[in-house]
Amino acid sequence: MTVAGDLNKRVSFSKKHALSVDSPPLPDYGNTEEDFVVQFTVAARIRPRLGGEAVQAARLEGRNFVNITVRASAQTRQVTTDWIATDTRSGEIFNIRSVVEPPEDIEYLELLCERGVVS
Repeated sequence: MTVAGDLNKRVSFSKKHALSVDSPPLPDYGNTEEDFVVQFTVAARIRPRLGGEAVQAARLEGRNFVNITVRASAQTRQVTTDWIATDTRSGEIFNIRSVVEPPEDIEYLELLCERGVVS
């Protein structure tokens, strides 16, 4: 069970925002770039999970997962798997793999994230 004292890290959540390259984007020509824009920062708990292994291209690949726990709020309930989380102290970036959507009466939100992968 998580208590408020366990939320000893600061995590910022960012989502992709399309940026125009030189001119207004033309439909279907792909002249836009996407960049992650910070939406908000909250207190969080980051706990490592036991690593998993997947087989890709006939070789074993180590996976490094963490659980990030934050207080459930109107802001944190907006987070989806398209977003990334960043530990503001270390600068480490986490890709959000799944979000456990709690009922309205649950006060903590649990995110399964993977570190060390390209966003």
